[in-house]
Amino acid sequence: MDKAYWSKWIKAAGMRAVKTVAQTAVATVGTAAVMGEVNWAMVGSAAALSGVLSLLTSIAGLPELEQK
Repeated sequence: MDKAYWSKWIKAAGMRAVKTVAQTAVATVGTAAVMGEVNWAMVGSAAALSGVLSLLTSIAGLPELEQK
C-alpha cells in the first residue's frame, strides 16, 4: 500500500474518530444531565476512549477506501 492510501486512511479514520468522540460526548452529557450532575472528567474520559476504539476499529478496514 502506497503513501496515497495511508494519507486517505488517516483522513478517513480521523474523521470517523472525531465524529465518534462528539457523539459519545453528547450522549454522556445528556445522560449525566438527566442524573443531575455532569462529571466532565467522565465525559472527557469516555469520549477519548471512544476515539481510540474508533481508530483501532478502523484498522479492520474502512468501506469508503475499498476499491470498486
